[in-house]
Amino acid sequence: MQDARYRGRSGTQGCQEGAGRRPVSALILAAATLAAVVGMLVACGGSDDHDDAALVAQGKQIFRFDTFGDEAKWTDTLRMHEVISAAVDPVTALSVGLKVDAEALPTAVVQGIQNGTIDLHSPATTVALLKLDAVVGLKGTVESVNGSDVLTHVGITCALCHSTVDDSFAPGIGKRLDGWPNRDLNPGAIIALSPTLDTATKAQLNAWGAGKYDPRFNIDGLSKPTVIPPAYGLDGVHKVTYTGDGTELAYWNRYVAVTQMGGSGSFTEPRLGLSITNGSVDLVTSKLPALQAYQLSIAAPAAPTGSFDPVAAARGQQVFAGPGGCATCHSGGLFTDANDTLHPPADSMAEPESPSYASRSATKLYRTSPLKGVWQHAPYFHDGSAATLDAVVATYNTRRSLGLSAQQSADLVQYLKSL
Repeated sequence: MQDARYRGRSGTQGCQEGAGRRPVSALILAAATLAAVVGMLVACGGSDDHDDAALVAQGKQIFRFDTFGDEAKWTDTLRMHEVISAAVDPVTALSVGLKVDAEALPTAVVQGIQNGTIDLHSPATTVALLKLDAVVGLKGTVESVNGSDVLTHVGITCALCHSTVDDSFAPGIGKRLDGWPNRDLNPGAIIALSPTLDTATKAQLNAWGAGKYDPRFNIDGLSKPTVIPPAYGLDGVHKVTYTGDGTELAYWNRYVAVTQMGGSGSFTEPRLGLSITNGSVDLVTSKLPALQAYQLSIAAPAAPTGSFDPVAAARGQQVFAGPGGCATCHSGGLFTDANDTLHPPADSMAEPESPSYASRSATKLYRTSPLKGVWQHAPYFHDGSAATLDAVVATYNTRRSLGLSAQQSADLVQYLKSL
């Protein structure tokens, strides 16, 4: 609920009256059925690229392993391959939130980690993991030089920020969870390791903290990072960013691939007076349809069994639709009005802020964030200022003068945890 907006009690009378005539369980069942129908209608009425298995499979490979040629930035400009080779051992890598794909590890490596024969305090081990394509979101080129493996190039992929692992092997090592925001990742601290950056820039990057990134910093020079958003549950949502800048996911994929990752291609945004071209060959455009298809195929994760009180959640659904006013903006099966409406900065619980994130965007507005899977990606609001869903509800209750009782607030939190 990063930019979720409760906007008072308007438009909720119908829900309240219905609640008086039907049992709560029936309402929940009806709502679930309606959401399913809406989901099918949206899928049928929009692009069905994500239903193309071959395209989705291609997009999965792009999401996980394609750098779009961004080695030009991360190797040639930032010289991160030198940093990794000299100082980034696996323990250090895990400490800044990098993840390891356990399914990419050969049996011998698994056994070596378990019995301690593989040195997790050696940068050479990190190079070996990169050679195996086992470091989530990092793509390394490892060549044999005088009989030794040498990391000659490194780039990043979409999975760096928008995937994590299930920790099934060890903390930070497990099976991939694509689309899940890596809130352990500290991008600023990682970039600040570059020997090419000045002291002032490094200080700004190190101030961002884990789970946050500023995708405008290298554009306008300001520094106000947002929490890394999930890349799941976006099927049917056309405004996918905090500020709803584009009309489809491919817009933001292009922006990130070119302006942030440093991929070879072009991005133009007249509303920002922005026109950037990297390299002489476009390695981005042809991959956008498949990449989008894969991302749209990633469903939001269901709430774990036992993670919420279903009875309280049923009561909370009534608060959501009624006195909380949540459904006014978090509407329909997508739990957002983002496809039709963007909101002024005053509607955001993170505002006023300086600098205003919205003021740096193309729209100067905010979207209502979808709520599916909201249990998974704390902290909340685009700046991460609400650590828990309890804090989210408390903030709205105070700033919107909703007048929710302690019981209503607690029930609403349980409903949000169930989504």
